[in-house]
Amino acid sequence: MRFNQDLLTNCQVLTRSIDKTSMCEYVQNSGFGPRIISSDASDLWNSNWFWTNQFMLEVIFHDRMKKYKCLTNDSLVASAIFVPYYAGLDLRRYLWGFNTSMRDSSGFDLINWLKQKPQWKTMWGKDHFLVSSRIARDFRRISDRKSDWGSNFRFLPESKNLSMLTIESGPWENDIAVPYPTSFHPSSDDQVLQWQNLMRTQNRPYLFSFAGASRTRQKNSTREEIIRHCQSSNKLCKLLDCNSVGHECDDPLKLMNLFRSSIFCLQPPGDSLTRRSTFDSILAGCIPVFFHPGSAYTQYLWYLPKNYSNYSVFISATDLKLGIVRIEEKLVTVSKDEVASMREE
Repeated sequence: MRFNQDLLTNCQVLTRSIDKTSMCEYVQNSGFGPRIISSDASDLWNSNWFWTNQFMLEVIFHDRMKKYKCLTNDSLVASAIFVPYYAGLDLRRYLWGFNTSMRDSSGFDLINWLKQKPQWKTMWGKDHFLVSSRIARDFRRISDRKSDWGSNFRFLPESKNLSMLTIESGPWENDIAVPYPTSFHPSSDDQVLQWQNLMRTQNRPYLFSFAGASRTRQKNSTREEIIRHCQSSNKLCKLLDCNSVGHECDDPLKLMNLFRSSIFCLQPPGDSLTRRSTFDSILAGCIPVFFHPGSAYTQYLWYLPKNYSNYSVFISATDLKLGIVRIEEKLVTVSKDEVASMREE
């Protein structure tokens, strides 16, 4: 309970002062968040849409595991052992303004608890796995300086034996990248097919679009260049500025309306290499455009096609900055047949 349900019961501690919405709102509906109620008379936004926060991945996965048909209480016949530790939510409480001891305490206690279990001694944790709603790097702090980011959880010797499903992996062993949760949570195959058919028939007036904020303080960021390209594209591009005070980028309906009206969606790195927006755009039938291979190609090996050109476009960030390539000139060369094929992929 301490490592999962207690975090939800005391959800107010997960909310930062700068958060626009209480994290307690997102705990609803087993981590899906509040159901979206739209005034749109069409069936586009039906009962399958929720205000889902990406940090609820751990809660969503845990709920699905509880309903898994092949669960067993006998570890001797189990192929794998799920550890329902909400690592990302737990760390979120102590990331800002706390010393390293506070950030490390729960992970340390979890490992000590696991080591006492007979199941652990069978393979010393190599058959155990957990899920994280934060990127892998957040659990690999390399020093005990208070100014350093994250916890040391994944550097604990025993933790290295665990496999971790995470929204963004790194070069370390036993980290497997899984997609960010979106706001679309269908309950049947028919609902998926209905949505796919809707996206196939969308009118897409924009060649490309970008939803995001600038990163002026971030060295080597491509976002400023991307925003300039969008603004100078003679209405070929639609920009949703996430620096604006309206907070439209937090509204899944606004985002999906942008993506379903665009042929291509730009996905540059942000705070880290990957973005939830990648999966929102794919959901909307918008072809993702990447500027770093670590944003998708080296990440989601279980989920995305090995041949990345089958579903996306790659533009070198270096070529973009040097003016060797212009975004609209690159994208306009992709034929309608190629776009349709990518969307189907």
